[in-house]
Amino acid sequence: MEKDTSVADRLARMKVNYMKEGMRTSVEGILLVQEHNHPHILLLQIGNTFCKLPGGRLKPGENEIEGLKRKLSSKLAANPPANQPNWKIGECVATWWRPNFETIMYPYCPPHITKPKECKKLYLVHLSEREYFAVPKNLKLLAVPLFELYDNVQRYGPVISTIPQQLSRLQFNMIHQ
Repeated sequence: MEKDTSVADRLARMKVNYMKEGMRTSVEGILLVQEHNHPHILLLQIGNTFCKLPGGRLKPGENEIEGLKRKLSSKLAANPPANQPNWKIGECVATWWRPNFETIMYPYCPPHITKPKECKKLYLVHLSEREYFAVPKNLKLLAVPLFELYDNVQRYGPVISTIPQQLSRLQFNMIHQ
């Protein structure tokens, strides 16, 4: 379940945690899949509106790659270890900064900000040809085509809607079936 019932609650909790632990560091995975010969990104949908990438906050001092594997397993992996994906974390494709306790994030840290409140990194996650995911009952796993994400800030927010631009430098090897 989500820890906060509103955005204001989330920001208030972030402020309390910042006072205790300092800047929040979070990692999220970009899981690419192919559907109808076109690349799609796997997103978790909460309710009927809000979508997010799988991932979350790291523990203080936790390694980014190991932390992302932990978060992906907690969000998407089935309980029997035999069905757990072997997460292959690729390159970091984006870094986003939260300068204040507000919802807005930037793909750079503004020069006048000396103590940002959050640093979020997006990593490409390489999946094998077949994977099994287990999704909590309160979430839906969606495969959203890149073309739907592109420049769709109103629906997906600034971080997710810019993933197509961040991935544009990569060459996709599509498996034609």
